[in-house]
Amino acid sequence: MSKPTVNMVLTVLIIGILILIANSKQETKGPIDTIVVGAESTTIGYESGLENGKTPPDFELLTLSGDVIKLTDYKGQKVVLNFWASWCGPCKAEMPHMQNYYENHKDSANVEIIAVNMTTEERGLVSIEKFVDAYGLTFPIPLDNDGEVMDKYRIMTIPTTYMISTDGTIKQKIIGPMDEKTIKELVDNLD
Repeated sequence: MSKPTVNMVLTVLIIGILILIANSKQETKGPIDTIVVGAESTTIGYESGLENGKTPPDFELLTLSGDVIKLTDYKGQKVVLNFWASWCGPCKAEMPHMQNYYENHKDSANVEIIAVNMTTEERGLVSIEKFVDAYGLTFPIPLDNDGEVMDKYRIMTIPTTYMISTDGTIKQKIIGPMDEKTIKELVDNLD
């Protein structure tokens, strides 16, 4: 064989060996984290939230406006239970959609949005108030001052939203922001 042919064969052989080595080092992984809005269930390789069909943990929190609310006070209503923080980019994208939905459907759809602020993750009450004012939020904003509710609901990513039906059970968990159309579809399916 000529020298250029030998060099080409060696180059192809070396590249082939490198590709085989790289592919053999990839491990087989468990289930991929997938959250599909509108799906019946979520496939996750670790325990990250509460199960559909179960009653969510009750809580009693002080709201930004000074009222005390309990989740069980809303049994008989559809509840959009949202966890968020003022510095969260996806939360900023989602809140105008939540507010628009709330203004247009809160009475006719028998729904309440409860947006629990993860206060332990905030830079102070002023940042929460500025956020609420900037977005004109009118639904209840409970403050999770000690992170207890966040822990009960195993919140690892925000925004995270639980869709709770009129019988007080979880119907779906959504991780990530939603638009108004998606919120409406999910609430409509709570019956």
